[in-house]
Amino acid sequence: MDALFGTIDVRDLLSTHDLTDPTAPLSAPDLRLLISRLESHSLQIKSKVQSYLVSHHHDFAALFSLCNDAVSRTDGISADLTDILQLISDRPVDAEVRGVVEELSGKTTEARVKNAILELVRIIVAINERLKGVREGVKNGRLRFAAEELRELKKALRIGDEDEREPIVYGLLRKEWQDCLEEIQELLARFMENAVRFDPESNGVRVRYQLSADGNNGVELRTVLEAMEVVGILDYGLAKVADLMIKHFIKPAVNYGSPITFLEELNQGSGEMTDALLKMVSSADSKTEPVDGKIVYIRILQIIKFVYKCICLQNGSWVRCFGKLTWPRISELIISNFLSKVVPEDASKLPDFQKIILHTSKFETALKEIMFISASDNKDERLSNFAENVEVHFASRKKTEILAKARNLLLQSDFAVPQEYTREGLLLKNDVHSSEHVVDLLFLSERCVVSKAASQLMKLVHQTLKDLCLSSTRVAFEFYRAARDILLLYEAVIPVKVSSWKAIDEMNLYQINPLMPLLLGQTSQSTLFMSVLV
Repeated sequence: MDALFGTIDVRDLLSTHDLTDPTAPLSAPDLRLLISRLESHSLQIKSKVQSYLVSHHHDFAALFSLCNDAVSRTDGISADLTDILQLISDRPVDAEVRGVVEELSGKTTEARVKNAILELVRIIVAINERLKGVREGVKNGRLRFAAEELRELKKALRIGDEDEREPIVYGLLRKEWQDCLEEIQELLARFMENAVRFDPESNGVRVRYQLSADGNNGVELRTVLEAMEVVGILDYGLAKVADLMIKHFIKPAVNYGSPITFLEELNQGSGEMTDALLKMVSSADSKTEPVDGKIVYIRILQIIKFVYKCICLQNGSWVRCFGKLTWPRISELIISNFLSKVVPEDASKLPDFQKIILHTSKFETALKEIMFISASDNKDERLSNFAENVEVHFASRKKTEILAKARNLLLQSDFAVPQEYTREGLLLKNDVHSSEHVVDLLFLSERCVVSKAASQLMKLVHQTLKDLCLSSTRVAFEFYRAARDILLLYEAVIPVKVSSWKAIDEMNLYQINPLMPLLLGQTSQSTLFMSVLV
């Protein structure tokens, strides 16, 4: 069809071809010619269209049929839609549908809640069954199983992390769990009491490895310890054992003057260890033990190794727990009953104390090897810290002794100048020169009179300063403070004790402290050190 219209050119139908001027009018002949030619072309086009329709009659028939079907279907849909609209207008289906949807949603929510409750009931029943299993395990001697179940149930019941919004039944289950814990705790404690006991007849401690309690027979000691560790009550179970060992063995062992030794006995039956015994016996050798403490440390180490091998069964975590329970008390006993008593009383004996420091260090190293004390925590090195600071302990003790002597001199001696040295009873010059109450001043060509008690007090000060010059820095400062405190005590006590100083003033000799002439008349090294520190 496009080809038909594309062949028509109006300019070809006109006689004149000058169409450049659009305002130029057409003549009547041109118009008639144009009409005639257009009619001719129109007829040609109609003929071609007719021929095209005839040749494509089948296609156009199918198209018209398809359109007819579409119109018919549209009419059907319209009728259906009219019926639906009529139905909706007659009955409120949307309200019914909404009600059905709400009911369905409610039923779904209710079913979901019931499923959650059912799941909770299943969990509660399962936990309750496991708690019953724990009780049965305790009764049947399956202590490791019962302990592991309690540990798992502690997580499931969130012990220590309670929520107020939880069901009340959880509180009941926690109460049941607590009862089971107390039951197994008491049973394990009775097992440990039967396992480790003090035997008065042999004066020793006996360890049994096949235990019986509350009808449970043949329970191994290792099983009891494993159960206590799993359930978290190992320290509770070992507490009484620790008290027993300290009371009957550690305390006698730290007394380095006592002639005792410890013997071990291991008994086996059917190829297995049945029991072990550590007993304390009096030593036949009554020789005095050396002061270096080597024997003390050997005794204590033997006891601890017995605990490590026979009670804790060479388990590092168990012996570490035992060490935490006992080491503070053991170290305090060693310090109070041994180390503090062998602190040197003379500065010249301090080097001899190095042997004790060496043995102390070896002792703590041996304890670290069996994990009785921590290898990384310096706080467990209590003995080494005390021994290495013995200079301070020594200086503190000497300072206390010096001040005690000074106090006795101040309170019990007479610091008054004899009457013959006053102006009224002054001796002849030769006699004054020979008297012990007259001393020379170090930097002046004069003399001064002091009392006998003041002279004794200054001798104590001078001896302290001499020890100061021979000591290390830390000890020297303690000696310096002792000498300084003696002078401070003198200035505080004597003016109150001796109420009459008028006689000294009337001598018109030297208005100075009566103690200073003697100090200045002694060793210049001590005097210079004292003057620098003051």
